[in-house]
Amino acid sequence: MASGVSVCRIIKMSAQPTKMVRAKEWSDDVEEAYRFQLAGYRDAQDYTVCTKEEATRWPHNGYIKKLIRKDGCWYYFNKNRECPDKDVPKCKLYSY
Repeated sequence: MASGVSVCRIIKMSAQPTKMVRAKEWSDDVEEAYRFQLAGYRDAQDYTVCTKEEATRWPHNGYIKKLIRKDGCWYYFNKNRECPDKDVPKCKLYSY
């Protein structure tokens, strides 16, 4: 764009969540949030808007397998839980 404002940033301004809460205990939703937020995204919606693609997932449980970070590098995740208990309260869960 000529103005220097990325498409991702323009779209993100119009797709803001209405509510955010911190996770209190681990769940599949917290695992999902942890993986997206580790890669620099708010959630699946933010990832899809910014990258124009869906996250790659493990077929047996649906957990995220890999994500492209905003700097162009990749995060690869294991098949099982990766969010440690100490990081659960850091995860932000958004509502739209």
